[in-house]
Formats: sequence, structure tokens, C-alpha cells
Amino acid sequence: MLLETCERRKLAPLVVKIGGSLLSGQGQRLAGLVAIIARARRPLVIVPGGGVFADAVRRMQTTHDVSDRAAHAMALLAMHQMGLLLQDMHPRLIAVETLASVRQALAHNRIPVWLPLRLAETDESIPADWSVTSDALAARLAERLRIEGVLLVKSRRVPKGPTAEELAEQGIVDPVFGEIVTRAGLAFRLLGPGEERELAEICLVAPFMPKHIRRLPGRIERGRRGVRRLAGGAGTHTRG
Repeated sequence: MLLETCERRKLAPLVVKIGGSLLSGQGQRLAGLVAIIARARRPLVIVPGGGVFADAVRRMQTTHDVSDRAAHAMALLAMHQMGLLLQDMHPRLIAVETLASVRQALAHNRIPVWLPLRLAETDESIPADWSVTSDALAARLAERLRIEGVLLVKSRRVPKGPTAEELAEQGIVDPVFGEIVTRAGLAFRLLGPGEERELAEICLVAPFMPKHIRRLPGRIERGRRGVRRLAGGAGTHTRG
């Protein structure tokens, strides 16, 4: 029974934020990451960053004196653009907007790529300004789906150990991310360049899966509760 419980936790869903900065001059890495994710045995929900699309919104706000609320909505649409790009990179990925469509995609062994405008624009717990990035939105989606693990894939490597608050002070994540992580008791981890093997292990991609997991049947097991630690306990964990 204990082994079965551990196996269910290993297969628990995970929210994976793919940083928009990966669009800038790192096309090969982005393609490699998507190839790993598309082979995942673990159920995944993808949250795209805004990248160069969001950078264009920042410039537009300065040039045309756009309000924070309008810029917030435009930045959410920037995430839509990267999300559609990711969907186009592999047929297993599918763009979705609602919690119900996320769950439906997972039930059909697809990998949902969340387009945030419909849910995030009316979410009163999310500030409508630049204090929020796709990091916080990924944590908020995990909270709403009752998924307990968030993985942030970025264009820089970050040493393991710092809390979400310390990462926010360094400008690596946004300040709202830490608030949500603490409130929801989320496990989280950051991965950067050169850590593709770790990503494959977390996603349970063969040949990196443990043997007892590799022998499981093709249908992915799902549990309501997520994992507290990601891939062998190497993740950073902050609890409220």
C-alpha cells in the first residue's frame, strides 16, 4: 500500500511554466524542452511566459501611456501568443482557457497549454500590474486546480535552496509568486540551461523513469493531491 501511494504521488499532476525568455535566441533549447515535455508520463499543465511579446507591451505602455490594467490584459495576451507557438510545436499539446478544459485535456492524455486571459483578467487575487508575471500565474493556476507542485523552466540556472521570497528579492521570480506559494503550500523548483535530464526525470520520461514506474500501464494515474517534493526531494519547498 505504501509503495502504491508513493507511485501515485510520483504520477501526480504538475504545473510547468516555460519562460518566455526561451524565445530569445534559444530556439534549439526550447524545441528540446518541448520534446521532453511531450513524452511525459506525469500529467502536466503548461503555463507559457510572455517573452518578447510581453516586452513589446512594456514598450507600448511607455510610448502611449497605457494604463496598468490595460497593459496587464495585453501582457496576458502576450502569453497567449507563446502558448499558441508551443501548441504548434507538438500535437500532444493543446491550448485551453478554463479549468474544465484543463481537466478534460488531462483526462485524454493531452498536455494542456493554458491561455490565461479568460480566468486571470477577472481574478481579484491577482494584481493587474507588472508585480505579476507568468510565475505567479502558474502558482495561482496550481492553487485553483489543487495541484501541489510548480516547476519554473527559465533561461538561467538558479542554485537550489532559496525561498520564494529570497528569489523575489533577487528578481528571479515576481513577489506575488511567493505569496501564492506560501498561501497554497506549494512545492516548487526552478530549472535552467543544462538541466534537461532533471526535467526528464521529473516528467518521468524514459529512460529516466524509475523501473517500477516504467512498468506501469499506458494510462496515467491521477490523484487529487500533488507532490510535496519534486524528483527525489531536490526541489525547494515553501509551506504557509
